[in-house]
Amino acid sequence: FKVLTSSDPAQKQKKLAAELANGRLAMMAIIGMFFQDGLTGSAWGDWSLYTASPLRAFEGELGVQAPVGFWDPLGLSKNGDAAVFRRRRITEIKHGRISMLATMGYITQQLIRFPGYLSFSGGVKFSDVPNGLGAIAKVPAAGWFQIVLYGLYCEGTTQNWILPGGDFDFDGQYMKKMDAANKRAPGDYGWKPPLLATDDAELKKRRLNAEMANGRLAMVAIIGMFFQDGLTGSAWGDWALYTASPLRAEPLSVAAAAAAASKALTAAKAATNTATAVGAAAAAGS
Repeated sequence: FKVLTSSDPAQKQKKLAAELANGRLAMMAIIGMFFQDGLTGSAWGDWSLYTASPLRAFEGELGVQAPVGFWDPLGLSKNGDAAVFRRRRITEIKHGRISMLATMGYITQQLIRFPGYLSFSGGVKFSDVPNGLGAIAKVPAAGWFQIVLYGLYCEGTTQNWILPGGDFDFDGQYMKKMDAANKRAPGDYGWKPPLLATDDAELKKRRLNAEMANGRLAMVAIIGMFFQDGLTGSAWGDWALYTASPLRAEPLSVAAAAAAASKALTAAKAATNTATAVGAAAAAGS
């Protein structure tokens, strides 16, 4: 069968290469078709027919938004464990809220600075504290202790580990409150923010979805701010400050390139002459 063959060597090589490429693609395609046909009962892999998918347990949850829908590229929820999914969703919402505050803080400190002293004993004014990561070294240890202590207090109160009087719940007196909290929706700690909370179910769903979307964006944004701040020393990532960038290597001019080549050639000739002289001396000695 010689319809596709050719006496032209270049054309023949091109057609054989195309055959190999198409064969590789077809091997992947047929395996994919077998796989989706086995899962869905359809050669075209109709998702609506894959009723046994463990992902269907969560595809109606908040945060499942266009254009990707339920997106779990690492397959963390493929086992369908509702308790694990709930814990991760609570963590996601919490991190999103913290990241939104952090992102706004990064922006606000560029515009507003508290008057007075951050530390009277250390003589540190708020105006002395630089923006971004540079502030870490300026805040006194006692200040960081207060920040960490406050964070632990917030975490403890949201988990009902601390009683209203300030004592810790070592005897389990308030465990019922924790059980009640576990029955609430992820991220619901019983506080209704003014102007944002609503009893309209549809509006509430839309706002909660917006919160999750903004939280996800803020998590990416604050990591990006940290990264560019660490590279450039500026919270806004001023490229002019990133003097150590390998991209700043300037190309050699024609004259400089010629001079470098001439120098390399001279060094090569000197090495050749040295090797010749050593060889001649060795031959004479033998």
